Amino acid sequence: MSFAPALPLTGYAGWALLKRTMPAQSAAWAAQPVVRSDEAYFREKIGAVSTAEQLVADRRLLKVALGAFGLGDEINNRYFIRKVLEDGTLKTGALANKLADKTWAKFSAAFGFGDYSTPRTKLSDFPDKILAAYRTRGFEEAVGEQREEMRLALNAERELAELARKPSSATTKWYTILGDAPMRKVFETALGLPSGFGRLDIDQQLGVIRAKSQDQLGVADPSGFQDPAAMDKLVRRFLIRAEVAEGARLTGPAQTALTLLRGY
Repeated sequence: MSFAPALPLTGYAGWALLKRTMPAQSAAWAAQPVVRSDEAYFREKIGAVSTAEQLVADRRLLKVALGAFGLGDEINNRYFIRKVLEDGTLKTGALANKLADKTWAKFSAAFGFGDYSTPRTKLSDFPDKILAAYRTRGFEEAVGEQREEMRLALNAERELAELARKPSSATTKWYTILGDAPMRKVFETALGLPSGFGRLDIDQQLGVIRAKSQDQLGVADPSGFQDPAAMDKLVRRFLIRAEVAEGARLTGPAQTALTLLRGY
């Protein structure tokens, strides 16, 4: 039986418990025999991989490579994966640069097949970096199988912290958030944005999300999320609103009627 994180509580209380127990729980996830076997195989074999073709031809290597970026569900799209890797990211017309999901660009850049004469797979610290990301993402996925809102919160905490440290402008960072579906979901929920928000012109979306973040979180520039207090406020609002929305869904008119009927 695969490891399942212990998540007995929902909402922000559940988040606080998860954060307290995460070192032990993530270590337990990584200690599973199948995970240890995949990591050992990756560490042994990846240094001999020189091309994208070689990587996609080895399903066990590809499983770890994709899993490190949360792209595990795409493992059967081998031609597409190879094209993304071979194009790299340094050329304007590279496939990864055209995709709305910028995770593919991170994936391609991490391996460097299309950008450098010697790919990053040849670097001595490459396996450690990919395997660390594989463990992080894998544990997050295990959490998400039980509570998707917790997975979204973990992802936002990690991705937003990385984005906040970048030297790019506040506008560029907001566009990055709007273009990243998981982070976008966290902000839309935390800020109470309506379901039709995504249908607005993208520049209007930028203005709204920046203004709402300033008003409700005290952060107009995503760089402000380097402050742990600001990050905690975002995650807290997201989890509380998500819990309220889930409660409303479960206690809708049909559920209320069923509860009344059971009383007779």
